[in-house]
Amino acid sequence: MAPNFRVNAVAFISPQNHPILIRTFAKQDEIKYHYIAHTSLDVIEERASAKSLECYLGLLYSMEDVAVYGYITPLKVKIVIALALSDSVVRDVEIALVFKALHMAYYSAISNPFLMLQDSLAAGQDSTRSLLAGSPKWKSLRRRIDEITRIAGNSSTAGG
Repeated sequence: MAPNFRVNAVAFISPQNHPILIRTFAKQDEIKYHYIAHTSLDVIEERASAKSLECYLGLLYSMEDVAVYGYITPLKVKIVIALALSDSVVRDVEIALVFKALHMAYYSAISNPFLMLQDSLAAGQDSTRSLLAGSPKWKSLRRRIDEITRIAGNSSTAGG
């Protein structure tokens, strides 16, 4: 059975709370989803400390027409999904599967034994900075995110 929800945005946030990628699927209000990703960080930190063994953090909050869900990887990369609110029931199992697919897409994009990290390590930055915008890995990650959200119920093309 296919999920019955619409993903409006997906955000990946580094352990240092820097945005890695914010991908929006709504035609308007791109800035709104940047704000949502930023405001979800406090809730994620609170939930992550309470549920230290769980990656899936569940519903973080809802506002206006959006429900925001969170996930934190073992390496503290945060993933936020903003879903369009609707009358249909959204099951945690379906959302958790989407998060796991997004986590694996991110992991596949950054895992390379030959990845050069000396520039980011010398600057004291995290290794997620090596995923440069416009690089083949970046484009591959965006394609995989688009595919995952399309399978999860989106039929429109991506923005930002």
